Amino acid sequence: MLRNRARRLRQRGEDMKSESGTDLSQSTGPCAVDIMVAMGHVDAVERRFWARETSTDWWDRIVLQVWDESQWLRNFRMRKGTFLELCELLSPALKRKDTRMRAALTVQKRVAIALWKLATPDSYRSVANHFGVGKSTVGVVVMQVANAIVEVLLSKVVTLGNVEVIIDGFAAMGFPNCGGAIDGTHIPILGPDHQASQYINRKGYFSMVLQARVDHRGCFTNINVGWPGKVHDARVFRYSGLFRRLQEGIYFPDHKITVGDVEMPIVILGDPAYPLMPWLMKPYTGALDSEKELFNYRLSKCRMVVECAFGRLKGRWRSLLTRSGLSETNIPIVIAACCVLHNLCESKRETFMVGWEVEANRLAADYAKPDSRAIR
Repeated sequence: MLRNRARRLRQRGEDMKSESGTDLSQSTGPCAVDIMVAMGHVDAVERRFWARETSTDWWDRIVLQVWDESQWLRNFRMRKGTFLELCELLSPALKRKDTRMRAALTVQKRVAIALWKLATPDSYRSVANHFGVGKSTVGVVVMQVANAIVEVLLSKVVTLGNVEVIIDGFAAMGFPNCGGAIDGTHIPILGPDHQASQYINRKGYFSMVLQARVDHRGCFTNINVGWPGKVHDARVFRYSGLFRRLQEGIYFPDHKITVGDVEMPIVILGDPAYPLMPWLMKPYTGALDSEKELFNYRLSKCRMVVECAFGRLKGRWRSLLTRSGLSETNIPIVIAACCVLHNLCESKRETFMVGWEVEANRLAADYAKPDSRAIR
């Protein structure tokens, strides 16, 4: 039944009807559940996968009992304490019952398999060999954990937060009354079976768009995922729930300041690809005087926070830098789960290791960021 629903969703998206990305943050009510089910929720179609009793020594006796914090951080992107907290949060959604024949994979092992796969460009077979499970088990477990992260944690972790703190943070960087910075990034994918040409971006590779707004710390406060790579950032933004809420004046509190003789509401910052709005500032173009140059400098300094966030997201979760072979209905779930994990790591002050950026840059060398060109 879920497969049929996913198929119907794809059919409704056929003539660029896939121009509807999925605004996954701050969603409530049955519609959000319907979207996630239609996008490839695996629970109702999964088969039970089981641990091999003879293959648990490495995980049970080495990783859980011997590894130090640096080993946990390098391989799972978080310390053991944070990992255990995550498992506790996801446990109700991931528990499986044993049978008289075999023991189900534990919640901790499921989460570990998923984090390892998301954090590395390793193949499913390589991850399976590490954990002593079947190759197909890894694929199912990754989707189980990704779905659980989105369903349990997304609305709690990817959220606006304290607006006053965000405004103060951006003001300290030089831009007043700023509630966030927005940008889009491309996640490389394999060419999908349906409407493949719509996923080819300006640099010529297949991709899916992640649009995100961040706070002053580089934590995601709103995400929209699922648009084909051919679609411009400005179009993704205009059709997002964030745009509608900003346009209606219901996203931020009514907090205005006076700049010169003009009242300025809370604004977000974007690059030249975005439309200039009363609540969206972007750089001046053309010949600039000293005041406009200063404005552009301050805006750029604050807007760079979102680009740095994308860099840290992909540096931690390097699977986002490899061509995902998942279906176009499951890829957005995995991307959203990685955004949640990014925020979790940032909030727990997990170290971002220097080597991750080097490796991420190596993987990203095959993909240049698509051009940002303003739509007039």
